[in-house]
Amino acid sequence: MCGDRYETTYKVEFKAIHEKLNHIDEALRGNGKPGVNIRLDRLERVAAVQARMIWVVLTAVVGLVVQLVWKTFC
Repeated sequence: MCGDRYETTYKVEFKAIHEKLNHIDEALRGNGKPGVNIRLDRLERVAAVQARMIWVVLTAVVGLVVQLVWKTFC
């Protein structure tokens, strides 16, 4: 009785769940191509570089403004 229910219902459902888990695992790990983990790491690195570049540009602009003000009033 219970074996019949497994074969007719549960086996199909377990197979569908297994396929979905494999698909999610492949998306995360990449399976030969960059997965979500690697792509996210790359995006975070690019964001860090952009943040540093913004600070460099802002520092240069502030320096130029201070220099301009200094030359104007002194």
